[in-house]
Amino acid sequence: MADNRTVNVSSADDVKGTRASEGMGGLAKGLAVIEAFERAQSALTVAEAARLTGITRPAARRCLLTLTECGYLSYDGKRYQPTLRLLRLSAAYLSTAQLPALAQPYLVAARVALDQSVSLAVWDDGWSVFVNRAESTHILSPGVKVGARLPAASTATGRVLMTSLSEEELAAVLDRQPPERHTARTVVDASQVVEAVRRARSDGYAIVDGELQEGLRALAVPVKDSRGQVIAAMSVNVMAAQVSIDRLRDEFLPVLVENATALGRTQ
Repeated sequence: MADNRTVNVSSADDVKGTRASEGMGGLAKGLAVIEAFERAQSALTVAEAARLTGITRPAARRCLLTLTECGYLSYDGKRYQPTLRLLRLSAAYLSTAQLPALAQPYLVAARVALDQSVSLAVWDDGWSVFVNRAESTHILSPGVKVGARLPAASTATGRVLMTSLSEEELAAVLDRQPPERHTARTVVDASQVVEAVRRARSDGYAIVDGELQEGLRALAVPVKDSRGQVIAAMSVNVMAAQVSIDRLRDEFLPVLVENATALGRTQ
């Protein structure tokens, strides 16, 4: 179901508050509609697309129809839904970005050592975006796929990535995107999220236990470049019934730290 957050269309066609003379307002609206599908987490009606993007219904309808004609969306008579063609938009980044490519051998090494899928995520203004993943051989492997965007406040990767923010920047992010409840365990108090981020900064890792999905635990560590800046987070997701928090710290953490550190040396 769609939430109440609104995509700021103006940010897509304004540069530092000044509209670019060569800007394309229609393209900006279309991109905002595409981003709205991530917030809806499924399909959208014209009314929902308009509400999430802050544009008019006629404009939202035109965007949805154009994206459908181009093959990026499908339409069942009521709702619009993304097609696999949308993956092409992220493929250009994933095929040329240096970090995801360099990360592959380290993700694989961690996966082999842990016999669990290992992922790499980067920061995107309040979201944790997964840009690479080494899949385990398990039939049922918990975690997220490449291209997924998860709320930073409720994820281990997000809290690790937020350790690079100043206190003012962190407060601003949580003000723009307040923590939302996903399970009974989700931390929704912004001050508690701030404390969790501070703890992750001090400890050098973050563990989230059932906050995003019941029965799922996640461990993440920072990937730091040569200047000591956090540029990504390496993580592993496990079923709580199979892996204890103590085991995450004792067995999984050293493996992630070793490979995240090695990856950081390439930057």
